[in-house]
Formats: sequence, C-alpha cells, structure tokens
Amino acid sequence: MLKKSTFNFLRELADNNNREWFAKNKHLYEEAKLDLFALITPLIKEFAVVDPQFSADTEPKKCLLRIYRDVRFSANKAPYKKNYGIAFDVKGYGPNTPAYYLHLEPGSCFFGVGFWMPESSIVKKIREEIDYSSDEFLEIINDKAYQSIFSISKEDSLKKAPKGYEIDHPMIEYLRLKSFISIYPLKEEDFYQKDIVNKLINAFKTIQPFVLFLRKAVGE
Repeated sequence: MLKKSTFNFLRELADNNNREWFAKNKHLYEEAKLDLFALITPLIKEFAVVDPQFSADTEPKKCLLRIYRDVRFSANKAPYKKNYGIAFDVKGYGPNTPAYYLHLEPGSCFFGVGFWMPESSIVKKIREEIDYSSDEFLEIINDKAYQSIFSISKEDSLKKAPKGYEIDHPMIEYLRLKSFISIYPLKEEDFYQKDIVNKLINAFKTIQPFVLFLRKAVGE
C-alpha cells in the first residue's frame, strides 16, 4: 500500500510544474520514491514466479521511470510528468516485446499490458495471429477471469479496415487496432488498501494468456 503523501506530491507538482519548486521540494519526491519501492519490491518476487521472462533480481529503482519529461520536441515545456510510471521489463525488452506498465496518477490509475503503438511490422504480425487464431484470441478476452479485471483498449484504432481485410470481417473491431493493450483500471484509493499487492499479483496471473498470445504472434 502507498501513503497518501505519495499521490499528494503529484497534485502539488501539477500545480507547480517548474524546476524551482521541484528543487525546493525534491525531498518529498525522494520520500515518494521510497514508498513506491516498497510497493514494487514484493511485486517483483511474485511476478518473477508467474512469468519466467521477468527476473526476480530486478531492482525496484529499475522499474520506476524517470519523472523528468523529454521536452525537446514537445510544445508542452513542463519539465515534469504528472504521474509515476512503473515498467516491469522482461528479458529482451524492446519494441518486439509486450510490456507490463503500472500508471499512477490522481484520477487516472491503471495497469496496462501489451503493445502500445508498435511498429508496423509488429502490428501486421498481431493482426495475422488474431485472424488465424481468432477462436483462441476470443477465448482469452472472453474468459470470465479476464473480463472481471481487464478489457481491450480500443482508443487507438483505424477508422477503416486495415489493408488486406474486409470491413465485414468477424474480427474487424480487433483487426482495426493500432495498439494491443489490456487495461485494468484502478482508483487512487485502491493503493491505500493492504490488498493492493494481491490485486496486482492476481491481475498479473490473469493476463498471462494474453501475453503469451502476443509473444506467439511476434515470434518470441
């Protein structure tokens, strides 16, 4: 579980997103990091048992993403993110590997698993696997355990059918996807409860068939 001060820091940062304020209050960020590490540490051990490609030797600090934004090519020059990002990188992590990502932000928390905006060659492979193994894919996402926690994000989709597929294809709603992500929406209040670690472990176990499907699709 997390301390309320860990989220409160993000609220204050959102209202004071400048280097001067951050420098004066960096001690609050360091305290928040220690709180986040305390959440991440037991997850690492359990996640490694479930997914052999995730190392039990992963250091918590390696999972917590930088809070500093890359503003070089952005019109938004705010130097800091308004969220904590936690990535559980597996062996060979890269553009060809489905990811585990925990997003912590006041009013917008979620656990996301899969491919976000992958390159076209990866998208092509996943679409082909959904087309060829549609029964397997539907069995995974229609499973009661999966649906009690996750749902497929359809925010990032083509308006038309992708090249090579007809608009009346029975799997068109999934073939139109440009990102292939399962989302577990969470509330800030969930992270103040003692059972949050168990909730996340259960979600990690439940999402494994989806992860294995994606790995098979991209030839891992």
